[in-house]
Amino acid sequence: MSLHLILDCLNRERIRCTYGAVAAVIGGAARGVGQRLGAKNARNSWIVNKATGEPTDYLDSQKHPDLYRTVRVIATEEELRELLKRCAADRT
Repeated sequence: MSLHLILDCLNRERIRCTYGAVAAVIGGAARGVGQRLGAKNARNSWIVNKATGEPTDYLDSQKHPDLYRTVRVIATEEELRELLKRCAADRT
């Protein structure tokens, strides 16, 4: 599973997900996910810190306008994999 596909799904579903859940799916450490994201922008802001629910070190102008549309944050590998299955089914 690629980070690009995860971001596409999170962006389309308008739901936040923790760095840890993403790391569990793509491999590596949660801290490394932020580095792999690259630029701080609205699309990348759906991946957030588990404790704060916020993307790390993002300015308000770099966050997606719908970031707080829901209080739900995907926090586990299982939840993220289930969402990714739904996104994949929607693409077919």
